[in-house]
Formats: sequence, C-alpha cells, structure tokens
Amino acid sequence: MEITETEALNRVAAYCSTAEHCRAEIAEKLQRWGIAYDAIDRIINRLEQEKYIDEERFCRAFINDKYRFAKWGKMKIRQALQLKKISSSVYWPYLNEIDEEEYHSVLQKLLAAKRKSVRAENEYELNGKLMRFALSRGFEVKDICRCIEVSGENDYSE
Repeated sequence: MEITETEALNRVAAYCSTAEHCRAEIAEKLQRWGIAYDAIDRIINRLEQEKYIDEERFCRAFINDKYRFAKWGKMKIRQALQLKKISSSVYWPYLNEIDEEEYHSVLQKLLAAKRKSVRAENEYELNGKLMRFALSRGFEVKDICRCIEVSGENDYSE
C-alpha cells in the first residue's frame, strides 16, 4: 500500500505532536515509508512552517533531557546532535546555556552512585574507574577531575 504525500504529512504531523523531533528523524521516517525525496522536502518544509518541527526547540528539549535525566555529558550530547545532522550553530547556544552548578551536581551524583558499586584496591584505581565511567557518559576530564576531588572528600561507604 502506497502512502500519499497528504497522508504522510498528516501522519508525521501527528507524530510530531507527541514529542519533539528534528528534520533528520522525520526525513528518515518518511524514507522508510517510501516517500519520494522531493515530497519529503515539501512535507518537512510544511511541518516547519506550521511549527511541528523546530530545530532550536528540539535542541533545547534534547539537551535538557539528556543531561538532567539520562545524565549525559556535553560531549555525548554534542555527538548525538551531530548524528542527527543538526548544525553546531543551532545547538551550541543551548549547550552553553547549561547551568554549570547544576551540570556539576548531576556529575557529582552520578559519580557518588558509581563510587558505591565500584570495587577497587586503592583510591588511585577507584578514581581511574570513575574517570573511565564518566568519560563514557560524555563528561570532560576537567569536570570529572573537579567532581572526583570533591567526592573523594566524602565518605560514601555505608
């Protein structure tokens, strides 16, 4: 069964009404449905005109969700947005708007929780494991070192 351009527009408008999406996600969905490339451009342009899609709004929501709830660092968020083919000029201002105190608090809590479950022979090994863990979550070394120093002052063993 072939989907017409109007049907595709209505379907993706409903899809965009449920959550924020970017151009690349919608284009991929339309391609899977077998919609022609010229029709994809028209549909996406229409969705943007009617404010179903807004790259800036998407970036703001994506960034807030990823660092607050998924506990991702800025590097991982940046990579994910690049994979979604979003220009750095669009997402960079929102990435820079992240409150540094809140960002470090998120990292601090993440490291404190990980510290409880990591087995290590000494503090050096523990800090190395915490560093690798935080790097894998997309946090930068300078932020990790700052938070490891602070968390090292606390006793998390219970």
